[in-house]
Amino acid sequence: MTPDFEQLDWFRAGEQYQDPYPYYEWLRSHGPVWPEPRRGVFMVTGYEEAVAIYNDTDTFSSCNAVSGPFVPFPEPFEGDDVSDLIDRHRDVLIFSDQLPTFDPPKHTAHRGLLMRLITPKRMKENEEFMWRTADAQLDEFLVRGECEFLHDYAGPFTLLVVADLLGVPEEDHDLFRRQLQGGERPEGSGAKGAPSHKPLEFLYDRFTTYIEDRRRNPQDDVMTELATATFPDGTLPDVHDIMLISANLFSAGGETTARLLGTALRYLGEKPELQEQLRADRSKIMPFLEECVRLQSPLQGSFRMARRRTTVGDAEIPAGSSLFVMAGAANRDPRLHPHPEVLDLERVNGRQHVGFGWGAHACVGAPLARAEGRATLERVLDKMLNIRISEVEHGAFGEWQYHYEPIFLLRGLDALHLEFTPAD
Repeated sequence: MTPDFEQLDWFRAGEQYQDPYPYYEWLRSHGPVWPEPRRGVFMVTGYEEAVAIYNDTDTFSSCNAVSGPFVPFPEPFEGDDVSDLIDRHRDVLIFSDQLPTFDPPKHTAHRGLLMRLITPKRMKENEEFMWRTADAQLDEFLVRGECEFLHDYAGPFTLLVVADLLGVPEEDHDLFRRQLQGGERPEGSGAKGAPSHKPLEFLYDRFTTYIEDRRRNPQDDVMTELATATFPDGTLPDVHDIMLISANLFSAGGETTARLLGTALRYLGEKPELQEQLRADRSKIMPFLEECVRLQSPLQGSFRMARRRTTVGDAEIPAGSSLFVMAGAANRDPRLHPHPEVLDLERVNGRQHVGFGWGAHACVGAPLARAEGRATLERVLDKMLNIRISEVEHGAFGEWQYHYEPIFLLRGLDALHLEFTPAD
């Protein structure tokens, strides 16, 4: 039964998130920027319009990137410019202390600090760790000829890679894996496999401890570089600032990349011919990953707030309006990508998408995610033959059933059960 999209509150739509694309196309039929009728949020489905908003940080604030229209400001929006009101009250919004919600010049300084941490040298060192970790993680289950890919590989792999990037001591890697992803029953936890801390609280505590220790006792390691990194103007950040940046990169980077890897393996399991194509020509791995990001964007969208009255496309945007920039829809804009629902390894502009954001807030971890995807697919294709979706868990060939996390901001499988033949 087709839902009544006219009456649908997308931000409370629950099971509709299992397949959001019919709703996206319904929105698109009203134009690339359109105020949905339930909350008045401007839904941005057009690629050009999304890029224009991402690029204009002077007009569009990121203060509500996560909170959207759901946390009211203490004062009403009045007039054609509400910049002062936003600046006075932005701290009432959730995640207001996180980099994705910052605006320039604060965002510029804190992002600059992050870029001083993720240097080309550090990325190269991390990539060497990444390939070793991919081998080790696959070897944990290869002999079984089956796995639940997200729990057995994608989650721990992405967690360990970002832990290494940030210099988490290797002796603490198992602690992070237990506390953030379950596994063995940690002390103080509830059900077996459940983390004993809220993830962000655990990360805040650990990174604060690391940074304070390295400032007192510098060592020749990555964590000391993290603890002593300065803002671009040379000033030393508060421990709190570095802790927040580190924890945000750790949690966001691992989570979104694990979703991307799940999408990639789902497509491989469904399409035997795709497996053979990639085995025969490994140069197609990167176009394949870009199509995975475009088709099933791990981050489906983020909010912006108009500081002043403006226009986007043909839409008049009053000051104080919330806009939901829908990467998951913009990446399927047929004006840019003909037959956008098709996975096409020959797409000439396949890398032209907003799956990793755009502009000032473009994901700094995008090169890391691409490297993790390439390492994973290379090793999977080397070690796993005849990869297929488990019929027991997901249904018969061509009639597969999956469950996605019911969150409108993110898209990722809850589980992906695979069967395969281990390579000799």
